Amino acid sequence: MNGEGKKSEELKMEVVNRERVVFMWGYLPGALPQRAPLVSPVLVRIPDSIDHSWTDVCGGGCGFAMAISGKLITWGSTDDSGQSYVTSGKHGETPEPFPLPTEASLVKAAAGWAHCVAVTENGEVYTWGWKECIPSGKVFGDPPTGTSLEKDVFERQNSLTEQVSPHSQSSRSSGETFSATNTKGVGEESTKRRRISSTKQSAESLSGDETVLALPCLVALNPGVRIVTVAAGGRHTLALSDIGQVWGWGYGGEGQLGLGSRIRMVSSPHPVPCIEPSSFGKDSVAARSRGSLCSEGQGFRVPGNYVKGIACGGRHSVVITDAGAVLTFGWGLYGQCGQGSTDDELSPTSISSLLGIKIVSVAAGLWHTVCISADGDVYAFGGNQFGQLGTGGDQAEVNTVFPFLDSYIQLTPPLLALHKLFKPVFQNQTLPRLLEDPSLENSHVKVVSCGARHSAIITGMHGENFSKSSSFIFYPTVDSMLLLLEEDGKIFCWGWNKYGQLGLGDVIDRSTPSQVTIEGCRPKNIVCGWWHTLLLAESAS
Repeated sequence: MNGEGKKSEELKMEVVNRERVVFMWGYLPGALPQRAPLVSPVLVRIPDSIDHSWTDVCGGGCGFAMAISGKLITWGSTDDSGQSYVTSGKHGETPEPFPLPTEASLVKAAAGWAHCVAVTENGEVYTWGWKECIPSGKVFGDPPTGTSLEKDVFERQNSLTEQVSPHSQSSRSSGETFSATNTKGVGEESTKRRRISSTKQSAESLSGDETVLALPCLVALNPGVRIVTVAAGGRHTLALSDIGQVWGWGYGGEGQLGLGSRIRMVSSPHPVPCIEPSSFGKDSVAARSRGSLCSEGQGFRVPGNYVKGIACGGRHSVVITDAGAVLTFGWGLYGQCGQGSTDDELSPTSISSLLGIKIVSVAAGLWHTVCISADGDVYAFGGNQFGQLGTGGDQAEVNTVFPFLDSYIQLTPPLLALHKLFKPVFQNQTLPRLLEDPSLENSHVKVVSCGARHSAIITGMHGENFSKSSSFIFYPTVDSMLLLLEEDGKIFCWGWNKYGQLGLGDVIDRSTPSQVTIEGCRPKNIVCGWWHTLLLAESAS
C-alpha cells in the first residue's frame, strides 16, 4: 500500500471509530413546560437500554424530537392530547424507541405538524398521526374494545376524506361528489381548532369535527415501488422512489400535491407529475411498469430525467431533478414558490430564474425556501418576517396584505398597524436571492434545513481538493457525507429565535447567518423543527 492509500485507510478507520452524538437547542412543548428554552446546544444522551448508536436526526413540525438509531428514537412529549402526544406518545425528556411494527432498520424519517412518516431499509413506508394526513393501508395496533381497528381505520378514512384520482377533476366520497377547482390564488382553509381524540375512545363518540389519531400504517404503494426518502409538510407527505419518482398524499387544497387542482384530500399515494414521461427515470422500463410519473395529458419540459430530491414546507412543496432544476408547487402567498408572484402553483413549475444554476439540496419552512447550489452558494426566497431568509439589511413592508401570526390567525387592519409599530418586518422575496454574507465567504455550504421560521446550514471549506467547481451527490448518506466537511464543518443559524432555536445563547432574532460554536465535534447533519434544532455530530477524539 502506498503512502496515500495508507493515509486514506487510516482516515476511514478514524471516521468509523468516532462516536456520533446528538445536540439539541430550542423548545419542546411537551418536555419543557416549566423550564426555560435551551438557548445553547445541549448533548442528548442515548439511554444504555438502546443497543444502537445515533445514525441520523430528523426534523419536523411536531412538538417533539426525532433521531434514528436503527429504530426511530423520540423524546419531548407528554400525555396532553396535543399534537406531540398524538404522534409520539408520552416520552418526556428521555429518548425512547418509537414502537413501529417492523424489524427492518429505519433509514429516513420526517415529521409534519401532527403526523410522522418513516422509511425502512427495504423501501417500505410507515406513517401515523392525524388521520387526515394518513393514506389507506395496513394498520397495526390494539383496536378499541369491540371493534376491528384495521377495518375501522380504513372505513373512517374513506368517509372522512375525499378519494380522488389525479386523472380526474372530481372525486367521490360516501356517495357525494366533490369538485376540484382550478383557479390560482390563496386557497381557503378552515382555521377552526380541532380536538385530537385518542384511539382509546369509542368510534361512535367522535363528532364530525374531530380528527382521529391513526396508528402506524404501512403505506400501500404500487408493486415494486421502493421509497428511499420522505418529506412531511403541514398536512401532506411526499415520498421519493429509487427510480426518481415522486408520490404524494394528504391535504392538497393549495396545490401542494402538484396534481393540477385544489384537491382537498388525497387518501392514497398518487404519482406527482414532475418530468415529461419520454425522459423519465433512471430506468424507463421500470418506470413504465410502476406507474407513469405524469398524470394523463400533462407533461412538464424541465431539465433532467428524474427527481433527485424533495422537500415539504407548511403548505408548499419543492423537488429537484438530476440536472439541478428546481420545481415548486403549492401555497405561494409569501413568494415561497419562487416564481416572482404570490400565486399558488397547482402543478410542479420550474423556477426559471434558477435555470443554469445546478441546485443540489433544498429545504422548505412554513413560509420560506432555501436552496444550495453545486457551487456551495445559498439561494433563499419566500417569507422573511423574522429574517429567516438570511438576506439581512433591507427592511421594508411585506408584500402581502395581511401577514399571519404564529397560529395562522389573520391580523385585522387595526392589529396590523399595531403589529408594525413594534415589530420590524423584512422584505419577502418572491424570486430566489443569493446570500452574500461575509460570514460565508470562502465556504462551501453542504447541508441546509428550515424550521417554521428559522434556517440552518453546515459549511465545508474550499481547499486543495475542494473547489467551487466541484460536483456533489444530492442527499448523501451520513456515512458517505463528507469527508469534505472534516476540513471545516461550521454551523450557521438565522431567523426566528423566540425559543432559542438558533443556539446562540439568547432569544434575539437574526437576519443574517450567525455561527453556532460547539467545541470538540464535527457536524454531520442538522435539522430544524418548528421550535427546536437538532445536530448530528462526531466527536473529534
